[in-house]
Amino acid sequence: MPSDSPTPQLQPIAEIGAKLGLTETDLVPYGHTKAKVRLNVLEKHPPKGKLILVSAITPTAAGEGKTTTTIGLGQGLAKLGQRVCLALREPSLGPCLGMKGGATGGGKSQVHPADEINLHFTGDFHAVTSANNLLSALLDNRIYHEGMSQIDPRRVQWRRVMDMNDRALRHIVLGLGGILQGVPREGGFDITAASEIMAILCLAENFDDLKKRLARILVAFTHNDEPVTADSLHATGAMTALLKDALMPNLVQSTEGVPAFIHGGPFANIAHGCNSVIATKMAMGLADWAVTEAGFGFDLGAEKFFDIKCVSAGLDTAAVVLVATCRALKLHGDGKSNDLTRPDPEKVARGLVNLDKHVENIKKFCEPPIVCLNRFDTDTDAEIQIVREHCENKLKVPFAVSDHFSNGGAGAMELARAVMQHAEKVPDPFHPLYDWTEDIPTKIWKVANGMYGAEKIEYSKKAERDLKSLVKWGYDKLPVCIAKTQSSLSDDPKLYGRPLGFTVTVREILLSAGAGFVIPVTGEIMRMPGLPAKPQAENIDVVDGHIEGIK
Repeated sequence: MPSDSPTPQLQPIAEIGAKLGLTETDLVPYGHTKAKVRLNVLEKHPPKGKLILVSAITPTAAGEGKTTTTIGLGQGLAKLGQRVCLALREPSLGPCLGMKGGATGGGKSQVHPADEINLHFTGDFHAVTSANNLLSALLDNRIYHEGMSQIDPRRVQWRRVMDMNDRALRHIVLGLGGILQGVPREGGFDITAASEIMAILCLAENFDDLKKRLARILVAFTHNDEPVTADSLHATGAMTALLKDALMPNLVQSTEGVPAFIHGGPFANIAHGCNSVIATKMAMGLADWAVTEAGFGFDLGAEKFFDIKCVSAGLDTAAVVLVATCRALKLHGDGKSNDLTRPDPEKVARGLVNLDKHVENIKKFCEPPIVCLNRFDTDTDAEIQIVREHCENKLKVPFAVSDHFSNGGAGAMELARAVMQHAEKVPDPFHPLYDWTEDIPTKIWKVANGMYGAEKIEYSKKAERDLKSLVKWGYDKLPVCIAKTQSSLSDDPKLYGRPLGFTVTVREILLSAGAGFVIPVTGEIMRMPGLPAKPQAENIDVVDGHIEGIK
C-alpha cells in the first residue's frame, strides 16, 4: 500500500453539519474542524435511517483495515448520491502510542483532523478518566476517615484507570507513607478504554440514563457484606458533571467530506467494543445510511454489538459487512505471521476456514453478510479470485473487492452498491444469541460454543466464587461481555484458522453493574495492556509545528 495521503483541505465544521441538516446552534465548535453536537438534536431527529455494521474476520496484529473500510464505504455511498453519516469510536492513546500508531483509517479513507482525533481530541477520554478516578478518590477517602470500620479494604472492586499502556500499574500497593497518607491496600489500574465509565458513556441513552448507571456502580463491600455503590459515596452528581460535555457526540469529517460522529472508545477484547448509542442513533436520525463498526473480529465486538448494544438500545441492522484480507487468510492458512505479503493462493485457500466460521456466526444473528475483501497492493488476481469464488459459489454470500485506501470512495463503489442492493430486502429482526434472563453459565456457553466453537468451558476456583456471589447479589440476569484475545477464535492467541475441540477457561467474572453487564475474563487477557519492545511513541515528534509519526 502507498503511504497515507496528506491531510486534505478540510471544510469548516459548520458546513459538514449543514450536510446533515444541523444549524450552528446545534453545534458546540472545538476549533474550525470539529464540534460537539447538542443532545436535543436526537429529540428533533429520531432514528430512521438504515444501520450498516462493519465487522471482520480474526485479524492479524496490524488489523485488517476495518475502520478504513467503514470510512471508504461511507464515501462510496456518498459518491452514489446517498445521504450518509459515519459513527465510529474514538482512538485510545494506549494503542496510538503503543503498537497501532493511530485509529482514524488510512490513505484516502480517513477521518480528520487525524492527529487531533488520535491524541486529545475533545477531551472525552480525559473526562472518563477523571470521573473514574474521582470515584476512586472518594472511596479511599471514606476508608481513611472511617478507619476501615465500615468498608472492607480487602473487598474493593473499583480500580483506577489511565489512558496509557503501562503494565507496571496492573497490580500495585497504594496508601503507603504513614498515618496521614491513607490506608494501605492492594489496587491497580486498567486502561481507560476498558473502564466501566467508558462503557456507561457509550450505552447511556441520555443524561437521566447516565446518572442512573453511574449511581449503581458497585465499588466495594462492607465488613457486613453490604454493597457500596457510587451513589452511597455521594459521587453520582460530580461524576455526571465531569461527563456532561463528554456525553455529546463529536462531529468531524472524512477525507472526502462525509460527516462522521467519533464518540466513545471501549476496547472489544476487554469491553463491548462499540461507539456510543447516542452517536449511532443521531447518525440514523440525520442520514439515510449510518455506517458503524464493532472492534476486532465478529466473535468479539460484533457479538457484543448485537447481544448488548442492540438489545439494550433497541437497534437493528439493515446489513452486515464482513471485512477480510488476503494477508489475514494467509495467517490462518498456516499460523505463520512472517511474509504475509508474498503471493500464496494455496495458503489463502487454507485460511478460508476462518472466514467460513465468521459467516456462520453472522447468520446466527441476522441475514448473511456482504464479504468485503480489503485490497492491498500485494494481493494478486489469483488470490482474490479464490476468495470471490469461495464466497459466491460455496458460501452463497455477496462479495465485493474494495480499494478505498488508494482510491477513496471511488474504490468502494462495488462494495457500496452491494450494500445498497442487500439492504433493499426487508430483513428479519435480528435474533440475540441468548436471553438475558438465562443463567450466566448458559450465556457464557452460548457465546463460547456458538461464536468461538469451544467444546468445553472450565471455571477457575475464583470464577466459581465470583459466580456464586453474582447470583447472591442478584446480578445474574445481566448480559455477558466476555474478555478474550482478539488473535484467535479461541482464548489461546496462538490457535489460528478455525480451532476445534478446544476448552475456554474462565479465570474470573467481573461485574459492571452500572454499564449493565458481567465480564467473564478468559485466558491470559489483561485489562491494562503493555507496550511493545519498540512502541510507536518513539517515532512521534513535532516538526515545524506539525505532529509526525501518528498514522
